[in-house]
This record gives sequence, C-alpha cells and structure tokens, in this order.
Amino acid sequence: MRLAILALLLCAGAANAADWSMQSGSSLGFVASYQGESFEGRFGKFTPQIRFDPAKLADSRFDVRIALASASTNNDERDGLLKGEDFFATGKWAEARFVADRFRALGGNRYAADGNLSLRGASKPVTLTFTWTAGAKPVLAGEATLNRLDFGVGSGDWTDTDLIPNEVKVKTRLVLAPAG
Repeated sequence: MRLAILALLLCAGAANAADWSMQSGSSLGFVASYQGESFEGRFGKFTPQIRFDPAKLADSRFDVRIALASASTNNDERDGLLKGEDFFATGKWAEARFVADRFRALGGNRYAADGNLSLRGASKPVTLTFTWTAGAKPVLAGEATLNRLDFGVGSGDWTDTDLIPNEVKVKTRLVLAPAG
C-alpha cells in the first residue's frame, strides 16, 4: 500500500506543465515605423498552443502559428504592401511560426521564452520576454524585438533602414483558460 501511494506521489510530481487555451481579449501585434512615423499593426488570426507553469519551466512549450494574410495596420495601401512579395509574400508563405521550449525565470512574474521564429522560409532565434499574471484566467503579456531583414521582410527598396528601421517590436497579450 505504501509503495502504491509513493508511486502516485512521484507520478504527480512529474506531471507536465498546464495546457492553456486562448480566450477573447487576446492579441498579437507589432510596432514599426516608416520615415520616422510609428505605426502599429495586428494579426487577426493566430493560434497559440501554450503549455506553461512557472514551477515547471522545463516542461513548458509555446507553439504559435500566425496567419500572415491577417496582418492589418488600418491602412489599405500599407496592408497591401505587407501581404505582397516584398514583405510577407502571403501567396508563397501563408504563416509564420514561433516555437519555444526553453524558458528562464527573470524574477518576480517575468520570464523569457527562447525559441525560433520561422518566417518567409528563414528560421532564426527569437526571445519573447513576458509577464505571467496568475489567476482563473491567467494573462501572458510579452514582447520580442526582431530584425525584419533577417527574415527577408522588406526586399528591394525596402531594405533601406532609413525608410523602415530593421528592428520591429512584436507584442502579445494572451488571456488564457485551462485547456480541456
């Protein structure tokens, strides 16, 4: 009997991090600038698979698929350019994907998710720093900075970093509930 209880306790201690599903109020966006004028955009369609527990970082994993054609900056001309061949080339590459399986505690409720972003046929390391606000519906709020030219985003005349800086900030806010 004691052996059975011990085995159950060991299995419970080895349980994976919690799986979460995205709820309404979640967002994924970006901030960039054109000729010194800042603008914001968002992706209307993205699918995050989140496994995270601050006490079990080794078992945590993010897998986020982003529908590139859902990019919107509320400017029809800019949105058309973003979806075109010089930027996202959505006719050839329908989605971007961020996969992270290495997590670090940064103190307090701050964490870093080290992973790879695949975009336009390139895959590069990207770190998402985020806060985790626990509760019945936890909130994960984070950001990452990436160099767009590393992924071929902005070809031809658009490689001029005086027009559009190389760095783009990506921001996310996920309202979560237990998956089930």
